[in-house]
Amino acid sequence: MLFTSYGFIGSVLILFLLYYVIPKRLRPALLLVFSLIIYGMADARYLIYIGITVVTVWYAALIIDKNNKAVKDYIKKHKAEMSATERKAYKKLKGRKSLLFFLAGLVLNLGILAVVKYSGFVLSGIGHMLSSGTDGVLNIPDMLIPLGISFYTFQSVGYLTDVYRENIDAEKSLPRYALFITFFPQLVQGPISRYEDLAPTLLAPHSADFSVIFRGLQRILWGYFKKLVIADRLLMGVTTLIGDTSLYRGGYVPVMMLLYTLELYADFTGGIDITIGIAETLGISIKENFIRPYLSTSLADYWRRWHISMCSWFRDYVFYPVSTSNASIRLSKWARKHISDSAGGKLPVYLSSFIVWFCTGIWHGASVNFIVWGLLNFLVLTISEELSPLYERFHKRFSFAGSFPYRVFMILRTFLLVCVLNLFDCFADVRDTLGLIVSAFNFGSYSSMEKGALLNIGLSVSDYVIAAVALTAVLIVSIIEERYDTSIRDIIRKRPYAVRFILWTCLFLATLIFGVYGIGYDSSQFIYNRF
Repeated sequence: MLFTSYGFIGSVLILFLLYYVIPKRLRPALLLVFSLIIYGMADARYLIYIGITVVTVWYAALIIDKNNKAVKDYIKKHKAEMSATERKAYKKLKGRKSLLFFLAGLVLNLGILAVVKYSGFVLSGIGHMLSSGTDGVLNIPDMLIPLGISFYTFQSVGYLTDVYRENIDAEKSLPRYALFITFFPQLVQGPISRYEDLAPTLLAPHSADFSVIFRGLQRILWGYFKKLVIADRLLMGVTTLIGDTSLYRGGYVPVMMLLYTLELYADFTGGIDITIGIAETLGISIKENFIRPYLSTSLADYWRRWHISMCSWFRDYVFYPVSTSNASIRLSKWARKHISDSAGGKLPVYLSSFIVWFCTGIWHGASVNFIVWGLLNFLVLTISEELSPLYERFHKRFSFAGSFPYRVFMILRTFLLVCVLNLFDCFADVRDTLGLIVSAFNFGSYSSMEKGALLNIGLSVSDYVIAAVALTAVLIVSIIEERYDTSIRDIIRKRPYAVRFILWTCLFLATLIFGVYGIGYDSSQFIYNRF
């Protein structure tokens, strides 16, 4: 409940006032101290974990960068005296130090992530195998899992890898690097920023620009609207439906899938809107993490629009290294020789995709259902890729394939597929999830649902109406942005002042009046905080 607690909102207001009052050179220090305080307020022990990551990665990157530059300078200085072979050999020999620190940084920090997040899952699996399903063979420790550890670990590993690859220079200042990792808006749920994208505005001095500040406030308001009016409203129904699958089966399953998928979208994108908006009010740019994902026409298109920073991270730091590795090259040669040229080209790609989606599933949670979710995405994407020649012929053969109604069909088809896959997010037991999906095809259960059944899951008529109107507003905004390929804020900014004032005032009042909060209300955690 970090972004939706009153304490957090009040603290950010104080930060905002101080930020533009103190000298520019002190602002990064203020942000660092504030970020550490906010993170430590969740649990002071978290600071130990993130502190280890910050210090070790910063130091390893510094050594790597220094060694890489020393090697380049030496070769440049003695270029006339060395042959190409000698230069290559020297670079390989001296590059071992960089490789050693790079691997040490990876092993230590990914090891911490693996131990705190996955040791229970692994030990539990071993215990079940040894005991044939009975408990008590292994004493599984209750590990403290720091908030947002997957996000800040991946951001640190990406930075270390970029320094090792000589894509960026290492940050020499520990406090400046610490701010890059701990910057509070993105710390607990992303996005997973790259140093070259975030650092230029994060570490630079800013003057107060009221047009930029107001623009950031608009984004924050839009995020709270999605979080408080939609996500937290639908949460009660989602919690009820997934809480008793023995009762809520059959006709309830499509409702369960729909509500969860809509809640997930409003919750996660709302949180990212708040993250980007807070940064923007401080003059800091964070890259977009979503581009209207539910208007995708295929699953591949969906993953180009959903959680973009995570997908690009796995692409750049897992897929490409694996697909271009010596092992993949040998596999390609073997497949060309023993199977076909086509297989030789595809096998390394599909193997890399398999690894990426297996890792993506594990990243989302230490549970079998997340692994299955990842591999199902891999399976659908692979089949779609294999069938792409048929799709192309179909689109050329039938003129309606390029029509607006057919595009709507593809969007709805993709949305339905995402809804089904999202069920594997909800339940740890894969067998139960499959049983729920099968039960949805028992059409007799739909007629047997008692009248007013959907009013017995914690949602009233007014809840459905408010959620439907709010979701319609989100859909209209998404369609407009898709149509003009620009932000709704930029579109509204071109309207007369009176129109702008009315629109933003209406949004503020809608959030204030229809938001799920108040005395005694404990705003729910953002879903992606747990990752």
